Amino acid sequence: MKVCIIQPKYEMDYAKTADISTWILSALDACDDSMDLIVLPESSDVPCFAKDEAEMLQSYAANNRRLIAKCAETAKRCDAVLFVNAIHKTPTGMRNTTYAFDRTGEEVGHYYKQHLTPGETTHYHLDSDYTFEYEDTTVIELDGVRYVFLTCYDFYFYEGYAKLARAKPDIIIGCSQQRSDPHDVSEMMAKFAAYNCNAYVIRASVCMNEAGTVGGASMVVTPRGEVLCNMQSRVGMETVEIDPHKKFYKPGGFGNPDMAHYEYIEQGRRPWKYRPAGPAMVRHDALMTYPRICAHRGFNSIAPENSMPAFGAAVALGAEEIEFDLWMTRDGKIVSLHDACIDRVSDGKGYIWDLTYEELLQYDFGIRHGDEFRGLKILTFEEILKKFAGQVIMNVHVKDRCGLTPEIDEAIVKIIALICQYDCEKYCYFMTGNVPMLKRMRELAPEIARCAGAETMGEDLVDKALETESCKIQLFRPHFGDDPDGYVRSACEKAHANGIAVNVFWADDPALAKKYLDLGCDVILTNDYQRVSLILEK
Repeated sequence: MKVCIIQPKYEMDYAKTADISTWILSALDACDDSMDLIVLPESSDVPCFAKDEAEMLQSYAANNRRLIAKCAETAKRCDAVLFVNAIHKTPTGMRNTTYAFDRTGEEVGHYYKQHLTPGETTHYHLDSDYTFEYEDTTVIELDGVRYVFLTCYDFYFYEGYAKLARAKPDIIIGCSQQRSDPHDVSEMMAKFAAYNCNAYVIRASVCMNEAGTVGGASMVVTPRGEVLCNMQSRVGMETVEIDPHKKFYKPGGFGNPDMAHYEYIEQGRRPWKYRPAGPAMVRHDALMTYPRICAHRGFNSIAPENSMPAFGAAVALGAEEIEFDLWMTRDGKIVSLHDACIDRVSDGKGYIWDLTYEELLQYDFGIRHGDEFRGLKILTFEEILKKFAGQVIMNVHVKDRCGLTPEIDEAIVKIIALICQYDCEKYCYFMTGNVPMLKRMRELAPEIARCAGAETMGEDLVDKALETESCKIQLFRPHFGDDPDGYVRSACEKAHANGIAVNVFWADDPALAKKYLDLGCDVILTNDYQRVSLILEK
């Protein structure tokens, strides 16, 4: 892949805007069909210092449309992928935006700068509301290459690199200005990003002074941190050949197999030590000790099952785990509900797979439990993750109508995507008794733990777990047979001999829960979290 970075001169004199804009357009005209990737700097439609919003908007009006049109034309003419940063007018306001063009000249995506400088909000009044909400990593995949983005000020927020790396990028597009950083500092930051994300950094910036050592520094850096080119303060264009799929792998600690740096870091990460929500975070599933009490459908003896009040009460009381059930609606939304039918827990009727999410929102999912919960709506899996990611282990029971159908496969894919989106792979585990589903979960996301549940009387759950490489089993009381204590003890002994943890569903009586723990069970599922959890304190 031949990469071209374009570095124009930057002027503090706003009156020279037309001259710099003309130069940028001429640089695009100079691009040719030998190039595969073309990158321009930040604010290419406001190429000179604008002292306030009025000047910024004036420059936008004069330059934006023709710049975007020229970029589309250049991408098509050169048969190249092209990225340029400019203002984008959205329904909520003007945004600092990196535009993506494919080889046909089609505008195929946008990246909105995640960290706006104070000046962008106070002087230019750019839309910043979206920066206060969680967003998944913007990934644009073109011709088999995965592009992610850091725009100027974004480069300083190193704590976000771990999230960026999890998107498995090939190239980080860095449309920048960074007008106050020395060349070596910009280089250091680009090398740090490349190494931590195992991706090339393609950075296009602006020249502040052709004789100076500040600003500029458009560059290409390899995943190993090698600088293939650094334009420093030279105005013009630079090209360099790269293999975007060439990665850098190092030993994962002394004597261990090679892996990417971020993979090595993730093995030992302790996010509760330093993340803002650290005090609320718990050890993930592999590190959290046993025994545990799992709030089945939340603390559902005091609040509606599978509801935010039920989950919130359990987590607030210190529940190590919560359990909930997931179905997919007719229009593909993943929601939490135990029964296939909504009749028992809502004022509506019908099967979950026959109803759309919007139709489900018309029903009250709190009133059946008590008038004080009137108005509760059905809960989505994403809402659970948004509120409780990292704060509790999640026993995720994926429900099915008749095994691994195409619809269930679609649901599993969506559930995995949501778990990954919220960085919860280590905090969730799947529970189902269906062997084909367990195998499919293993195939799609081997990093997410699995729990083999019971489907029929007398089946050997440990054998099922071994067959599906599941690290847990979940015993089911109605299947215990004539000698329940013997069944539980035998299952626990065999499971533990094979390194498998044992859940038991269920015990609402503290004495029964204690007996299951004495028999060897590791996790007790209960509908009455507070009373049963007290046995661990004792």
